[in-house]
Amino acid sequence: MTARAEAVRSGGIEPDDVETWVRASWDLSLTVREWWRLLVEAGYAYPSWPVGLGGRAVSSATARMVTAVLARAGVIAPPVGHVAATLAAPTLFDHGSEAQVEELVLPIALGEASWCQLFSEPGSGSDLASVAARAVRDGDEWVVTGQKVWNSGADTADFGMLLARTDPEQPKHRGMSYFVIEMHQPGIEVRPLRQMNGASSFCEVFLSEARVRPERLIGDLHGGWRVAQSTLGHERASVAGGLLPGLFTARSGTHGDLDRAVGEVIEAARATAKARKSVIRSGAVPSKVMIDLARQHGVAHEPVVRQDLARYLTQVRVNGWTMRRIAAARGRLTGSDGSIAKITTSRICQVSRDLSYRIVGAHGMLSGPASPLGGELQVVNLASPGTRIGGGTDEIQLNLLGERALGLPREPGDEQDRPYRELKVGTQR
Repeated sequence: MTARAEAVRSGGIEPDDVETWVRASWDLSLTVREWWRLLVEAGYAYPSWPVGLGGRAVSSATARMVTAVLARAGVIAPPVGHVAATLAAPTLFDHGSEAQVEELVLPIALGEASWCQLFSEPGSGSDLASVAARAVRDGDEWVVTGQKVWNSGADTADFGMLLARTDPEQPKHRGMSYFVIEMHQPGIEVRPLRQMNGASSFCEVFLSEARVRPERLIGDLHGGWRVAQSTLGHERASVAGGLLPGLFTARSGTHGDLDRAVGEVIEAARATAKARKSVIRSGAVPSKVMIDLARQHGVAHEPVVRQDLARYLTQVRVNGWTMRRIAAARGRLTGSDGSIAKITTSRICQVSRDLSYRIVGAHGMLSGPASPLGGELQVVNLASPGTRIGGGTDEIQLNLLGERALGLPREPGDEQDRPYRELKVGTQR
């Protein structure tokens, strides 16, 4: 590639340019709101996004370079808005109108809006197409009634990506629509759910004649399945991402940190990290920590344990390489990169749980500060079943790989052409 072509591809951005800008712009007295606006104005919030919406329309490789420079500087990361930047914005770029993108994406880049996903329902399980929450036209608006569940971040979200039934006379995949619903309104009740590990990462959402404006329909009327598949694809691909070490996070939206000083946010994050002293940063025990755990419990010399440790170390390393390749390819590695990332990650979490419990033995029945790894092991292990469910179960991912990547026939069934109202699915069972 010539120097001119490389400059065009990178939008003319060089690491030195970003470093110079950070030195001139970063100030611990800035509010989070002010810092995020500076990132947007410079096009460094999400560099691959369009100009004027927080980006410079550059390549994903250049965007990663910009983020790496920000991480080395130890600044506040661009706003995420829970799933706003990873799911909502990409879906709007794929299916939203120009007006919808202009209205809804900029607040995400500025950190003014946090989003949640309102797809799953109590009676639907993995059969997402059987959603029963209904949206009925009332004059110029849509009136939505139903229940959603497993909605992470819904208790602090400003907007929700809503999948609702708009025509029960059509087959289940063709009779629903995709809306953006405002969460702060009468008719929406959000209740956090307590998980068995003590956390409350998810909510259930009750919609009782909640309202959606007509311009908040994304894509075609009754064409919500296609839009939802786009969101789910971005969700699976996001498994391969993650925050770079060195960056600090701040909360987006009306319930967030917009008016706090960035220095205050960073100091609080450091204090929390120091107090917690957790060695587990994700849903699985790091391989080095797993080996140390085996030594501490006196089983590192056992041949079977050593073999399992070697196998686990290999899986973690290979999974890390796979995630980096998928992230670099931006979903274009196999056509089903997100499903591969989802399955391999969830399997690492299951192996981590089973191996760590086998190593600690009866100590695995304990919880709290006196239990292994100061209680962190129990917390992450009790959350491990969720990694096989969230974002589409492992079984769903295997189906997607078989049908989309390998070209296998679709699952047999008689539901493709029957009206939704005739099916014994979801809450109609």
